[in-house]
Amino acid sequence: MKTKIVIVSLLTVLIITNTKAQTNLSFGVRAGVNFQNLTGKDDAGDKYSNKLKTGFNLGANVEIPVATDFYLQPGVLFSTKGAKYKNIDAKTNLSYIEIPVNFIYKPVLGDGKLLLGVGPYAAFGIGGKDKVGNTSSDVQFGSQPGEIKRFDAGGNFLVGYELSNHLSAQLNAGLGLVNINNRPDGDTKSSLKNTGFGVSLGYRFN
Repeated sequence: MKTKIVIVSLLTVLIITNTKAQTNLSFGVRAGVNFQNLTGKDDAGDKYSNKLKTGFNLGANVEIPVATDFYLQPGVLFSTKGAKYKNIDAKTNLSYIEIPVNFIYKPVLGDGKLLLGVGPYAAFGIGGKDKVGNTSSDVQFGSQPGEIKRFDAGGNFLVGYELSNHLSAQLNAGLGLVNINNRPDGDTKSSLKNTGFGVSLGYRFN
């Protein structure tokens, strides 16, 4: 599975690079800080009260013009997610290869451009750690009860500003729509979803 994920990610990068080489599009890079959580309910239907965990994201994208001031922006990111747990020294760290496809509105504002975006994402879990105190163990991805589903998907929202020198800053939020918890037979209530927000800096090569 990890090999397939790496292949998909490399193909995405190659498509972005090849598209850039053949057309007059813009290629961008970005990196930032994530503030992530795992939300949902336990098997009794009670909501989790986890705390935000700090992570990071790093990736690249390409902007495809579709109309005046409107762009389609596919990309690929390495992103860390997870959560801290209340009343206990424990946390879950999850690592994903994420493929967002955002629809961007970039009107001129002052000397730069306003950034407004929305779109879906698909993500593939490539690793993770559960840590309790000083003890850690690997997160198990799979389809069995107690394991985490490797596939995730959801929606992205972003707002930011791009300077005339092509540097940009943005605030982004992600809402996971897939229950990544493999429920055992008879469990109809538990759920687990990635949610969070972050800030990032970027640069666009025109």
